[in-house]
Amino acid sequence: MISRTVAMAVGLIGAASLSQMPEFTQQYRQRLGGAVDELRAVVQRFDRDAGAEGLSRDQALQRMRGAGDPFLQRRGMSEAEAKIRLDNLETQARAMAEAGPFERTVAFLRFRDADLSRRTMDDFEPAMPVTTEGVAAAGAGFLGGYFLIRMLTAPFGRRRRSLRRA
Repeated sequence: MISRTVAMAVGLIGAASLSQMPEFTQQYRQRLGGAVDELRAVVQRFDRDAGAEGLSRDQALQRMRGAGDPFLQRRGMSEAEAKIRLDNLETQARAMAEAGPFERTVAFLRFRDADLSRRTMDDFEPAMPVTTEGVAAAGAGFLGGYFLIRMLTAPFGRRRRSLRRA
């Protein structure tokens, strides 16, 4: 009896937790889209600035790496990392866009960006009422509906019982 109760409770907790994965993935996709847009703008500005000096991206990065100024060297490394991250995020965004509803979670797990995942989790709002307010509202709705049906069907239940006795 106790093991069944514990198993049911753990099962319900697991169901409530995993039922949030599609909503988390959806919120992650929104954040991913914003990150891609912003990184793309940063990379495009760098490319535009390099082009204005008659340099390709690689030439500009090489010049920054070879500069005697440590600040310029770090900025060059940051720009190179931004392009790599943009490529990775665009790959993930494409994979998630092409995936079906159940495949999106797999695409998220396969390509996820740790920083983006952490920030998504920081702002995550469950789709199911698993917050205190949500559980209270769901409980009130359940009890209200339950007692409404019980009140509406009560006269029929008494009638059936009296017919069975006769």
